[in-house]
Amino acid sequence: MRELAQCALVNRRFLVATQTILYHNVRIDPVHYCEREIELATKRKRKSFFERNGEPIDAPKQRVEQFSRTVRDNQSLAIQVEFLKMPYMTRETCIVDLARTVSVLPNLKYVDLPEGLYGDDRSCMTLKQALEHRCPDLRKIKYLHGAERSFALLSQSRLWQSLEILELSQLEIEPNTLVSVLASFPALHEVKLEEMPLIDDSIFQQRAPAPTLPPITILTLQKTPGLTAGGFEAYLSQLHVREVLTHLTLLDTGVSPDELYRVLAMSPYLKTLRINQTIQRALTPSTVPPLASRSLETFQFEIESSDTSPHDLQPPSESYYQYLSSSVLAGNCPSLISLYALSTTLPSLLLPPPSAPFAGSKAPTSGLRQTLMLYTKSIPEHDWYLTVISPPTPTNRRGSATATRPISLYNGSTQLGPQWGDKARDSVIVGNGFGGFLAVPSEDGARPSSSHGHKHKHSWSKSSKGWMG
Repeated sequence: MRELAQCALVNRRFLVATQTILYHNVRIDPVHYCEREIELATKRKRKSFFERNGEPIDAPKQRVEQFSRTVRDNQSLAIQVEFLKMPYMTRETCIVDLARTVSVLPNLKYVDLPEGLYGDDRSCMTLKQALEHRCPDLRKIKYLHGAERSFALLSQSRLWQSLEILELSQLEIEPNTLVSVLASFPALHEVKLEEMPLIDDSIFQQRAPAPTLPPITILTLQKTPGLTAGGFEAYLSQLHVREVLTHLTLLDTGVSPDELYRVLAMSPYLKTLRINQTIQRALTPSTVPPLASRSLETFQFEIESSDTSPHDLQPPSESYYQYLSSSVLAGNCPSLISLYALSTTLPSLLLPPPSAPFAGSKAPTSGLRQTLMLYTKSIPEHDWYLTVISPPTPTNRRGSATATRPISLYNGSTQLGPQWGDKARDSVIVGNGFGGFLAVPSEDGARPSSSHGHKHKHSWSKSSKGWMG
């Protein structure tokens, strides 16, 4: 962007084209000072009474002031601004300048706002009034605890009719108020509800005179125990609703993992599903119908055992992962590409055991139709551990004892020692043709080397570098 701004100063013909690009999406970046900034600031001090040269300069704040002055003096530039982004500390300390800026941006769609504005803090009331009266095309807004009154007035004021993304957190509002406000936004397609204690399944009910919950494409529910699978079935029973919903996130809700099949059965176009739940008792997979979805592509299944669960040899959460593996291997999710789970045993569950020697050329039974990217970890604080599982293929060689086992690519970047080098070593599990399988290194993987090998490698690299110039 800096080079583009310099091009605008070269020729007047470049000015209009560059201004359209520069002022469409404005981003004020933070300035990261080096470690010598304190020493350099001390050297810049003059031996005077004020010592102003030694005071640190808040570069982002100065840029906000310059940008505010520019758009207030030039209306043709102000109408081109649609996105305004800035660091957290800048928007928290420049509330007055931010209010002056957004008051002259009529086409603004997104702006980084201070946290106090979402909770109706008094220090941000001027900024909020400027957004409500001068920015009618806003596309994303958030309401936190303390903003119940202003949120309830949205259904009557008809503000931001182009709003697309709405986030609500810790609001103590009635279900009828929530439904009436959501129904007042015709372009709304993404909703996030977090810690809403009064919200229950009544928001999914269909009432003829009163407004109903509109269709939502991306729905995120977090810490809402009042919303259950029965309410979702009532909501998804409407044709125009289940045809729109494609992304669903359930974090500590009333939808238990053993009832998840009911939600999947009513969501024929769902592509992304995430569930995070803490359970106390184990699941009997034979008593619950399997998970089935022909459209699901990304599935994040994070089930944890509570601290009060009995400490057996196998935690209760493992029964849910056995239930998940049986559903996947049965071919009930043919479009599944990525699978996330808090279990280290799931890769072995998805890899069927090799068949017996001389059992014929029939491939092992597996419902995988395409390569599956499996991400696992033991606890939420760890990094994801990648396992690539390919579907089994029958062998074409005459005389081969068994078919090949599904290939699994293990990425052990977080569990290998330093002797393996900086990069992770990948191993591929392949069938050996006699009922077993071998873990062989991939082409790019390097074997662990000793100190003697390091010396030869170092000397060879020096000589090769000199030979190549």
